[in-house]
Amino acid sequence: MLLVLVSLLCCVPAAKACLQCDRRIRLLLEDFVLSAPTVNNQIEMKKICDHAYVTYRETSWERKGVIDPTTLYRARTEYQSEFDRFLKTKHTGSVTFEAIQILEKGRKILEKHLDTFIRDGLCPNKCGLLKQRVIDCISCRYKIYICPSPSGQLDCGEYPVLAEEGGQAVLNCFLPWHRLLLERPEYHYSWAPGVPGTEKLIERDFKALVVTDDSSVVLNQLHVDEQGTYRCSLLDQSGTVFYQVTFLLAVSHLPDQTHRPMITLPSLPHGDNYSPFQPTAGLLVPAIVMVTVLSLAASVGLLVVLGMMMSQRRAAEEPSRRKEGKNTHNTV
Repeated sequence: MLLVLVSLLCCVPAAKACLQCDRRIRLLLEDFVLSAPTVNNQIEMKKICDHAYVTYRETSWERKGVIDPTTLYRARTEYQSEFDRFLKTKHTGSVTFEAIQILEKGRKILEKHLDTFIRDGLCPNKCGLLKQRVIDCISCRYKIYICPSPSGQLDCGEYPVLAEEGGQAVLNCFLPWHRLLLERPEYHYSWAPGVPGTEKLIERDFKALVVTDDSSVVLNQLHVDEQGTYRCSLLDQSGTVFYQVTFLLAVSHLPDQTHRPMITLPSLPHGDNYSPFQPTAGLLVPAIVMVTVLSLAASVGLLVVLGMMMSQRRAAEEPSRRKEGKNTHNTV
């Protein structure tokens, strides 16, 4: 009987569904089968596990049959936690019934995480072409899942961009699903000069601008002649185009500045050498005479003042001299 059980375990499918692509889950279920108290219980649990694998596979195939590493990790972590809680709980009922319960719990966990992955993680591109790396739930090997554009076109639309002359414009064509692309795609920027949106452009109208790993470019010190139609294309090393977007850049003139009116001085009445401060011949002689008279008057006034000061000084010294002479006579 033990030989039969071992042969059955050897025939356990290595991977029949997304959840079994994790080696820890496979080992966990194998240990669970061997933990049954009797050989008959182990055989019965082996049959239950095989049936559970079938339901896991159906659940996986109903949901594209693929999974990404992040979703597989989340499903495995949650199921492992539930399984540990199940093993730590004392069970008094049928061993086979309890096995069915925990395996069905695993199917529901797988279903929940696959639904989330299909809704939010698989083919998130709303436009453009995405080649997404996923895990095949049957072979448990990585493969490329092609996500075509829902609209059937690589062009992801046009976006107007307004800027002023001398200002700045930032063009950014990044979308979150670009991180899922394989290798290292590059952003190719090109442009067609002219007023954007006024005429239909063809491929030869565009001139190469820059090729960069960065999704954005910054245009500084803009001129009016730099307005035009700017295009961003995402390409891989082989030249495959995954995504394309167009920016319609319009550069407006700066508003006219208000200038203060300049004051115009009147022309000189007597030629360029005329100056209101330059004396004429008619005024020169009276001016000299007046200066001379004022100088003589000032000199005379100064002499009079000096004479008066000397007279007052002599008058003040005369009594002192008389007193000194009187004292000298009495002494003799």
